[in-house]
Parts: sequence; structure tokens; C-alpha cells
Amino acid sequence: MIPPLPPAVSGERFEWGSRAGRLSCYRAGPAQGVPLLLVHSVNAAASVAEVRPLFEHAQTQRPVYALDLPGFGFSERSDRAYTPRLMTDALHAAVAQIALRHGAGAIDAMALSLSCEFLARAAVETPASFRRMALVSPTGFSGRRRRRGPPGSTLAMPWLHRVFTGPGWGGALFRQLTRPAVVRYFLRRTFGSAQIDGALWRYCVLSAQQPGAEHAPLHFLSASLFSKDINNVYEVLRQPVWMSHGVRGDFVDYRGKSTVDGRANWRFTVFDTGALPYFEKPAEFCAGLDDFLA
Repeated sequence: MIPPLPPAVSGERFEWGSRAGRLSCYRAGPAQGVPLLLVHSVNAAASVAEVRPLFEHAQTQRPVYALDLPGFGFSERSDRAYTPRLMTDALHAAVAQIALRHGAGAIDAMALSLSCEFLARAAVETPASFRRMALVSPTGFSGRRRRRGPPGSTLAMPWLHRVFTGPGWGGALFRQLTRPAVVRYFLRRTFGSAQIDGALWRYCVLSAQQPGAEHAPLHFLSASLFSKDINNVYEVLRQPVWMSHGVRGDFVDYRGKSTVDGRANWRFTVFDTGALPYFEKPAEFCAGLDDFLA
């Protein structure tokens, strides 16, 4: 029997219906102040647990929210198309929920890895909704080639998704990818070290065992969630942006940030860590984040 999924962070969890399906979000902190929205990454075992240190830190200072993206956590995990449009609509829905509680002013937001693409798109579509944005280990800046496809296009490979979801092996493939030892292996590549966060590993393993857990990750693995036009999106952002990343592990190639590093609204910090710097150097990262959002 699969154990039920516990809360990923402290605070209150609430749910609501939206264009992106049934969504779940955590909230904590005082009623006053500029709200901060935290968005976890997308991978085979993603969860709000990936932003736990920031949620626990921020709630001592301001209202903080952490969204379960569609297909993850307590949000709807149905068998449907998982696309950048769906994820961006989920962010818009979360902003609307925050506005119901704190008024319609602009919020701050932080996203991790691929979710930086969704946050950037949401900020371009509704710029008045976002005051400042922190992008941690964002995708779209690796290698020499930039993604400048037609607006709204993706890197989706439908044939690959059909292979992944073929009768008799789709679920089996996902279960192999999310075995505890495999999850540990990929976390070590993310941290760039054998010293991973044990609580994060345990939560990822349990989250990946929940009913419907395979649907969003199999779309991720077939590139359906990567935007083909994301560099164009990043380059039209007008809000202040803080981009940070580490120097260890699989996510260290950010040559493409040269396309934005001369812009007055972008600032950059490189940490001597893996792709989750706030797990390894929480005090240093949180000081930088607080300074930026102040």
C-alpha cells in the first residue's frame, strides 16, 4: 500500500479549481507585506519540497506561497497534455488566488530550473502582476544555440511521448526512473555531490509513487514542457530579475546568459554549489534573495 503524501512544507494548504485543473498551494507568514510565490522545478520526482528552505525562511518576514504545479504534489495528476501553456495558466491562477487574499498589487516570485520558463512567460503576459523575479538555475541558457522559435512553440516530440506511454511499458518505465536508488542518483547529479538533502530525497520518492505521478514527467521527458521561443521571452522581461546558479553537477552551462547580462534589469550571482544553492548555503542565498527583493 502506498503511503499518503504528507505536506511538503509547513503552513496551510488550500485547493481550488482553475483553467489548469485542480490546483494546490501552501501559504504561511503574516498578512501584510508583498507576497512571495515559490515555484518548484519539473522532473520525474518534482515537488514543493524542492523550495522548502525558502518557504520556511520567507514566512518569518512576509506572506509566502508555494504552488504544486499541475501533475505534481496535491494538484491534479490526470492523464492530459502537459504543456508550457498549462503550467503558465497555473501560475496565473495562483496569482489570482493571492490577489483575493492580499489585493491586486504586484507580487514577487521565485522559480527553479524549467519552471523559470513558465514564470517568465507569465510575467510577460501580465507584467503588472509581478514586481521582481528570482530565477534559480534557469533553463534556456545552455550551449551556443538560443531558442527563438515561433511564439508559443515547444520542443515537443510527440513520437517520443508515444514511445514512453506505449501499452505495457509506460508505467513500468516511470517506475524504473523513480526507484529510490535512481532518484538518489539524479539528486547527486543535481547537487553535484554525494551530499544530498535526505528529507528532499525521501519526499521525492514518495511523491513519485502517488497515483497519476507518471503523466507530467513523461511529457517532460519528451520535451513537451520546453518552450522553443524562451530566449525571446526572457529578453522582453521588464521587471528586475535575479538569476543565480551553481558550478557543480549537471546544470553549470549558462553561456547563453550573455544575451541578457548587459540589461539593466538583470543581475547575477554564481554560488559554489550545485543547482539548489539554498540547500547548501541557505544563509548566503537567503541574504542575497532578501537584498534583491528589498
